[in-house]
Parts: sequence; C-alpha cells; structure tokens
Amino acid sequence: MISKRKVSVITGSRADYGLLYWLLYEINNDPALELQVIVTGMHLSSEFGSTYKEIENDGFEITRKVDSLISSDSSIAITKSVGLGVIGFADAYATCQPDIVVLLGDRHEILAAGVAALTMRIPMAHIHGGETTPAMLDDPIRHCLTKMAHLHFPAADEYAKRICQLGEEKKRIFCFGGPGLDHLERLELLSKSALEQELEVDLSKPFFMITYHPVTLQAGSIAEHYHSLLEALNEFVDYTLIFTCSNADHEGREVFNILNEYKANSSRKNIHVFTSLGFKRYISLVRFANAVIGNSSSGLIEVPYLGVPTVNIGDRQKSRLKANTVIDCRNDSGAISSAINLAISPDFRKKLDKVESPYKKGNVSFQIKEVLKSYSSDSILVKNFIDMDIENV
Repeated sequence: MISKRKVSVITGSRADYGLLYWLLYEINNDPALELQVIVTGMHLSSEFGSTYKEIENDGFEITRKVDSLISSDSSIAITKSVGLGVIGFADAYATCQPDIVVLLGDRHEILAAGVAALTMRIPMAHIHGGETTPAMLDDPIRHCLTKMAHLHFPAADEYAKRICQLGEEKKRIFCFGGPGLDHLERLELLSKSALEQELEVDLSKPFFMITYHPVTLQAGSIAEHYHSLLEALNEFVDYTLIFTCSNADHEGREVFNILNEYKANSSRKNIHVFTSLGFKRYISLVRFANAVIGNSSSGLIEVPYLGVPTVNIGDRQKSRLKANTVIDCRNDSGAISSAINLAISPDFRKKLDKVESPYKKGNVSFQIKEVLKSYSSDSILVKNFIDMDIENV
C-alpha cells in the first residue's frame, strides 16, 4: 500500500486562512494526500476572536496548535513570539512528520514556521512570494521565505520574475494566480438580507468597507494615520461605515481602541466595528459595498473582481501590482476624501464594468494541489542559485 503524502498547511490569521481555504479543501479531498492543519498566531487568541473555531466549523480537523502569540504588540513581544513559534513548530513537525510544509505570505508567525522547517530539513512550498511592500516588515520576511522554500506559487507573472531575480530555478516556480480568487468562482455568497440578520447591520443605505492596518516601517503612530482616515470619513455622513480590525502586528491592538472610541464618541449610529468577519461574510459584504477603503491587500487582488472600487491609502501596498479600479492616495484627510469622491463618482464607476487586473484567477487551488501531489521528492532540498546576467553592478 502506497502511503499518502503528508502536507502540513500553516495558518496564523483570518486573512491567510481565507486565501488557503480552497487549497485545504482540495488537499483534504484528494485520496493521495493527507492534510495536516497547523494553526498558530491570532487564531488561538480570544482577543482576536479565537478564529480557529471557524476552521473547525468549516469541517477541517486541526492537527496541531502552536501557541506563540504574546498579549502585546510591541517590537519586543513580537520578536519573542517568533522565538516561541520556532520552538512550537519544531515540536509540531516532530509529531506530524510532514513531507512538505505549505506557507502563505509574510507574517512573523509564518517566518517562525519556515525557520523550523528549514532547520529540520522539511521541504517548503510558499504562496504569494515575489511581492514587494517596502514600508513593511513583511517585505524582508517574504523574501526570506522565498529563499527558504523549494516550490513557489506567485500570484502574478511579474512576481514570478522577481522570484527568479532572487536566484530561484524556473522549474520550481508555478504562476497559477491568487488562491483567494477561487472564492469568486466557488463560494456561495450570502445575500444582503442574510448579512443583515447575521451581523445586525442595516445595509439598505450605501456603505463603505474599511480595513486599515499599521504600516510597520513608516514614521508616525497608527493613531496619527487613523486620524486622517476618520476625519475624511466624517464627511460622508450618509454612508454606513463597516470597519474590520487589524492583525496582531505592531500597534495592531491600538486599532481596536481607536475604532471603539471613535464609535462610542460619534453621534452617528451607522458605524460598525468587527474584530473578524470571516472570509465568506467579508466577501459577501464587499459585493454590496460602494467602496473598499484602507490598505489591505484584498483591495488590490479580490475586490476589483467583485466590481467594487478600492481606495488604497498610503505606502503599505505601494509597490504591489494594482487593477485599474484601485485609486492610490496619500495618507491625509484631503487626499482620502478626494479619492473616495472619485471612487463613488459615475464616471469612475464605468471602469467597474471592465476590470483590468494583473492577478490571474481560475482553479488556482486545484493546480497548486496537483503540484504538491506530483513533485519529485528526490533532491528537492538541494537548490541551485541561478545567477542573472547583470552588467555594471
């Protein structure tokens, strides 16, 4: 009897789980593969909604929990959590004995998972490599994971080229697109009435979806950045504001305090703050929104395909590829207000009929699963560095 190939998929937040959902589904339903779900980070924190329960409710069995999150978002606490994560993942891998580990993105808990797999000589597959976000700690973490990994699944052709620039072999790079886009073709979205009932929100009036994360390498506090955003939003009194809170990053917890204080002190009754919506409710809401505002990567990748404009604020996504429905603006109230007015204008909304996006979509998770199932394990750990012909460096 041929043993199943054991695939450990790491998820540390609501964001990466939403992107990994259909890949988990594909692996779980392939008789040649054994899915191992290892959860860590925000999933295990009651402060962030204990979102590991959503994974269980979706029918996936959690194989191991690696609890590394310290109840603080200071630089020291996050650094310590990386160390705790490496220790926890060492124990998890020793128990699970995976044939390959799947990592997505660029968060610090994913770095810990990668370091442990590297030193334990476990092959790694990395999703969403090759992207650049210079204002974020995520940028060097993402490139580190690319160099650690043995198989690469970038979301766009330009990102695949950048992985080549990092010296990776073309035969290890598979550019199928962003796995999160599979939701748009496979997920049964919620109706407006179902959303109103579940979330206790009146969606009869126009509304904005807002997610604004700290920019970890940028000067100024998150309070300063949020002040500009909230000042601009105050101009749109006829619009309902639906906020989703930040991740467990530097100053991430401060976002909770800022938004809850804003809601409590405002005379407006159409402000709603959610710690976590889950990907199904989030995407379902976006479909009916008049605009998505903030600096989340979902505004660049998934939102345009839903026919909704994105107002992308500041430098967090500065160097990422963008669809023609994304409006970039500076992080000051005047610029944000102007961008929102442009997004809701009749002329701009004509662009929504024909989205031009650099991100590929279509059966992405299935294609990634097929590579994970069929790659040759012989000598996969040994990588050749491919030099580029660069003159006058």
